[in-house]
Amino acid sequence: MNVIPAHQGRPSDDPIFALNKEATARRARGESIVNATVGSLLHDDNRLAILPTAARAVHEVPAEEWAPYAPIAGAPDFLDAVSTDLFSTEPEMKASAVAVATPGGTGALRHAIANYLEPGQSLLTTSFFWGPYQTLCDESDRKLATFSMFDGEGKLDTVALDKALADHLTTQKRALLFINDPCHNPTGYSMTPAEWRAVVERLLAHSAQGPITLLCDTAYFAYAARPDPRAFLKELRPLLGKVGLGFAWSASKTFTHYGLRVGAMVACVPDAKERAATEAALSYSCRGTWSNCSRGGMRAITRLLTEPALARSSDAEREELKALLGARVTAFNHAATARGLKYPRYEGGFFVTVFTDDAHERAMRMKEKGVFVVPAKGALRVALCSVAEKDVPRLVDALAE
Repeated sequence: MNVIPAHQGRPSDDPIFALNKEATARRARGESIVNATVGSLLHDDNRLAILPTAARAVHEVPAEEWAPYAPIAGAPDFLDAVSTDLFSTEPEMKASAVAVATPGGTGALRHAIANYLEPGQSLLTTSFFWGPYQTLCDESDRKLATFSMFDGEGKLDTVALDKALADHLTTQKRALLFINDPCHNPTGYSMTPAEWRAVVERLLAHSAQGPITLLCDTAYFAYAARPDPRAFLKELRPLLGKVGLGFAWSASKTFTHYGLRVGAMVACVPDAKERAATEAALSYSCRGTWSNCSRGGMRAITRLLTEPALARSSDAEREELKALLGARVTAFNHAATARGLKYPRYEGGFFVTVFTDDAHERAMRMKEKGVFVVPAKGALRVALCSVAEKDVPRLVDALAE
């Protein structure tokens, strides 16, 4: 075999997509299936939930805009629109921001790993994490290390984070930390302001030991149950100029167009010279991987972010979807509490995680009953975003049994 040994034996299909494929095939054969695997928001009749305004904006982009190459780093008006959207409450962050377009939030994660870690070094993240973090590390010849996500009270374990940061700075002289919040994938957990302040305190305490970068994965922040999904940003202000600060921004969930593959990597760099060097490095990475992103996709998303009528309309439609998801969250919390399931605080978001010692065996038994979830180490990931509210009791019963 000519494939290098390190790449031999890799799975041909993502395990989540494989489970979804099996569930879909069984449903097509007429079986009664509850499919809590796929990370896309569905209506109760299993149709993909799509913002009509976003769909219209995509179809209104003329052919002359779809066809040409986009700038390597992304269309300037798109990058400005993303930074304005992300930092609408934080002008200081906006003033220091540099951004490049990426194919979804995944591209932003890839750029962070490749540009803030040396080959062979380790990314640091929570013990429960989105599986492709590991895949991205493998593909970039980096490693992945974790710290215990929850303490004995069910809160973010900042003591474990503190120790992990110290270890990374001692062994590899730098640290890159991924935090997916709010609506963490896969646990559904959203951090409190106090938890964010504790994280910032730990990062600042170690900042003199070597370069530290915090990457906030904001893929699901538009579905946060709290009134202001950007509220956590004010807790990050003390990091500016002392700890690297980056964001993975995605249009996939926010505008329900997962296949459009529109996202951005945004970094806050107060020093002008360092900001120019960061922009050059990220742009170079774009050229060296996907070259450029969808010009038409960026045009549609730019309009949705900047044209007041479109923004108001898509925001209102998204609120309806948040209500759809919120009803499922309420139903799950009610049923899961009654059945004694152990899971993190769950206020909103696409996923929730149920703790169990026999995750793989339990997932296999659930499949026999027509209920599909994703097993992980010590837990089962439940994609409530794809489960009709009427099916939540059956889902919880299968988890409990």
